Amino acid sequence: MHAEWTLKALEAGKHVLCEKPFAANRAEAERVADAADAAFERSGLVVTEAFHYRHHSLAERMRAIVAGGELGKLRHVEAEVCFPLPRLSDIRYDYALAGGATMDAGCYAVHVARLLGNGDPAVNSARMLTLRKDPRIDRAMSAELEFPDGVTGRVRASMWSRHVLSIRARAVGSGGELSVTNFLMPQLYHRLTIRAPRDGGGRTVRHERVPRNPSSYACQLEAFAAAVLDGGPVLTSARDAVTNMGVLDSIYRASGLPLRGGTKGQAPAR
Repeated sequence: MHAEWTLKALEAGKHVLCEKPFAANRAEAERVADAADAAFERSGLVVTEAFHYRHHSLAERMRAIVAGGELGKLRHVEAEVCFPLPRLSDIRYDYALAGGATMDAGCYAVHVARLLGNGDPAVNSARMLTLRKDPRIDRAMSAELEFPDGVTGRVRASMWSRHVLSIRARAVGSGGELSVTNFLMPQLYHRLTIRAPRDGGGRTVRHERVPRNPSSYACQLEAFAAAVLDGGPVLTSARDAVTNMGVLDSIYRASGLPLRGGTKGQAPAR
């Protein structure tokens, strides 16, 4: 229902901070992004997707390490968001509400992989675990990605699998490796580690901590207010959401599952 109510809010002249995922599929996201572009040109309205983690200083530090060349030439990125949701009556398992692990958790993993990979990936393959009561719903998903310049990637999302709890990201380059634990809620706890080869053999290991506070949610709200009041930058724009939803669609297609966004009794095209 995110697309429907974002469009209604724009029609009512409101700025919009839309919870992730931005829409049920890429086509919906594109319709909203077109409306958002028109609303911005007409009235200066701001539309942003609520990837709160992206506004925390940890996310910016992760991006800067990779983009700055500290790891050498980038070769591989990974991201996973896995947590247990055993209550199968939860709305996140409802196909009519665009449910699935890829939607609720995978949207984060894909977004982080794109942040580190510095590009928009193709999906080479995907594997899923589904619900017995509704095989359209993925309770877990993993996908192999390929970024420009031959950088490979992997994302994993789970709401019920043997990967009970894992929220991490990793980037491997020709000169080192970055690993981050809990990029999603860094105000609670996080760990950033850089490993690099040492002259003469072995490795150097460096741990970094960025300030936990302000929280990712406070940083997001501050950024949204700055965009609305002062024309500040929008890191998670509607156009960025179109790209992210496109990758999620590709993962569903590669896994053999239908796209999200079908009405009851009617599934969208694969």
